[in-house]
Amino acid sequence: MQGRERDTARTRRVVLDAATEVVGKRGSGASVDAIAQAAGVSKGGLLHHFKSREQLLLALAEDLAEQFRAAVHAAVDPRDNAPGRLVRGYVNATFDDLLDGSAASEHAVLVATLATAPGVAQVLRRDTQQWVEAFEADGLHPQRVLLIVRAADGASIAGLSEGGTDPEEMEQSRQLLLALSRQDGPLIEL
Repeated sequence: MQGRERDTARTRRVVLDAATEVVGKRGSGASVDAIAQAAGVSKGGLLHHFKSREQLLLALAEDLAEQFRAAVHAAVDPRDNAPGRLVRGYVNATFDDLLDGSAASEHAVLVATLATAPGVAQVLRRDTQQWVEAFEADGLHPQRVLLIVRAADGASIAGLSEGGTDPEEMEQSRQLLLALSRQDGPLIEL
């Protein structure tokens, strides 16, 4: 039975990876047929693992959130024990992704498409709440966290409106955000 579970998990992974690619390129026009073809499975096989297109998109949103969370934790320097270490991991994971040459525009299309799928808003709210709680435990002043995380998220989509990203400017942005995270206390008194 264990081999069957591995095959199920492997097939789900292949389908989710194919869905990432197809939805990223085609947006809301991505069909179950196109995703199945890209995954190398039959439409029936895909629907065995994901009962509907909506269920597949919901699983894809959850998977992307989990992958990003893992990337952030992998980007945390194990020698860093100062407040804000998770925020620094968040910044580094975000900018590493932006600077590695991957298709940022496809990722933006993917996220925009997923945001309209039923149930995804709840996934995003739950993911956001987990980040809020993790950042609170990280020890950095909330004003700094808010500014740093919002700026990193904004950098993720800036290339779309600017027609591309300048690697030097992106690295400078990363360093500025990291510098903000290495100090503590409020930015302004409210």
